[in-house]
Amino acid sequence: MDEKPNRQTESSPQESQEGIPAPTGRSDLIDTDYVIGQDNITTRRFGVDVDLHGKVFSISSLLILFFVFITLALPDQMGPIFNGAKSWLTGNLTWLFLFAANIFVVLTVVLIFTPLGKVRIGGMEAKPDFSYAGWFAMLFAAGMGIGLMFYGVSEPITHFGTSMAGTSAEGGMRTDWAPLGAAAGDQQGAISLGMAATIFHWGLHPWAIYAVVALALALFSYNKGLPLTMRSIFYPILGERIWGWPGHVIDILAVFATLFGLATSLGLGASQASAGLSYLFDTPNNNVTMVILIMGITAVALMSVLAGVDKGVQRLSQVNMVLAFLLLAFVIAVGPTLMIVTGFFENLASYVAHLPALSNPFGREDINFSQGWTAFYWAWWISWSPFVGMFIARVSRGRSVREFLIAVLLVPSLVSVLWMTAFGGTAIHQLVANGFEGVKDAALELQLFVMLGQLPWTSVTSFIGIVLVMVFFITSSDSGSLVIDSITAGGKVDAPKPQRVFWALIEGAIAVALLLGGGLTALQAAVISTGLPFTLVLLAACYAIVKGLMSEPRA
Repeated sequence: MDEKPNRQTESSPQESQEGIPAPTGRSDLIDTDYVIGQDNITTRRFGVDVDLHGKVFSISSLLILFFVFITLALPDQMGPIFNGAKSWLTGNLTWLFLFAANIFVVLTVVLIFTPLGKVRIGGMEAKPDFSYAGWFAMLFAAGMGIGLMFYGVSEPITHFGTSMAGTSAEGGMRTDWAPLGAAAGDQQGAISLGMAATIFHWGLHPWAIYAVVALALALFSYNKGLPLTMRSIFYPILGERIWGWPGHVIDILAVFATLFGLATSLGLGASQASAGLSYLFDTPNNNVTMVILIMGITAVALMSVLAGVDKGVQRLSQVNMVLAFLLLAFVIAVGPTLMIVTGFFENLASYVAHLPALSNPFGREDINFSQGWTAFYWAWWISWSPFVGMFIARVSRGRSVREFLIAVLLVPSLVSVLWMTAFGGTAIHQLVANGFEGVKDAALELQLFVMLGQLPWTSVTSFIGIVLVMVFFITSSDSGSLVIDSITAGGKVDAPKPQRVFWALIEGAIAVALLLGGGLTALQAAVISTGLPFTLVLLAACYAIVKGLMSEPRA
């Protein structure tokens, strides 16, 4: 391996290249001659500043623009292709997604209990940049997204319904969508299994995926002195070759994964916002409305990009936090409060009890559930991991690996459990206790609003729900543009704003193309297709993390 020796350093607080803090105290810096941005094209054309990695940017952007063009030009032909791709990938490689996610959980949990957990991100004397309250709040914000709004009601009540209905088979194969062996006719058993399956998709496994990427990025940037890009993680494996084509391929895969993961979220958000507007104001709920929504909200995201991180993303995130907390508190207060409070602990217990069976990658009989739900989710989380991982890495400097992993795994997981218990539990209570079948019978994107329709102040809460979806849309587009721009700018975190504008526009264009080219199936096919190669990248990153941590000094 063409790798230069590392060197132990005693550093004082200072800024290293391109705004990335140098290690404080002893750390194991990697000795490389590479300078962040040295392979970039830096110029000014038509009054616009450009500072980007020529190969990563050009290959990524040209391939993505070609994809957008062909999908919009040939929607009737692309729809069946998306369907076929999704069916083949989930039918043949679901085991790989489940197996990989289990590896990430095992690695993160083991690291908590080993001496490697004593390593401090940013050097032995690094101090946290944020208080526990501020840090937990940002982890909470990272765990709240369009997905919780879209699936917070629909997933629990869907799994409850399929579990109650029991299993069915044709030609020796299960045709039902129930998790595991279902709970035919057993109301309490169906609630327990349905909530366990939901929490499985929003608990430890997705956050272990994010933790692996976040820890790897933080370690190799803040402790090893490398650029804040995915290629840096692979220095223990590839050595100096990460600055060549192997590194280019890794960063291009990260761009694709992030972009299609974001586009999937934006497409889901647009469909839910359109359904909510139709429910409240009787507007047309069709592709035209969704395209107009994507275009309008992308325009607002562009203004946020131009305003900068502090004035744009931070303020919108604060608005999101307040609105989400108010909506959650409202549902707990006016919904079945006692059931939500007791259900939180009961659902956690059910999740733990069913976790081994739900995470089993081999010999599954519940093929529709494991392929149609779990495989899609794991690929979606993996696609989002460069985006969320980089955000978590940037706010976690100064934490020990142990407290970092405990917080990243537990805080957002518990918030997700509370959210699903409150929203999904309320919908199930409306069905079981009151006999209201409106939520069960509504389309997925409409179920949140139908549930809120049975509570007081329907118009107000539903409008807040729509606003939340839109603000999540804006912050995701803005933050995602920042991350993709950093990757395509060779690791620079302060590249010219027009480049971020370009990626914000591309995110909106891909969301439109996928919606018109095949709807939800197209979104799922795209995220699974890009999540597959990046799964292999993350598996290799697990080895790099362990090797990198072993060379670090620890208290």
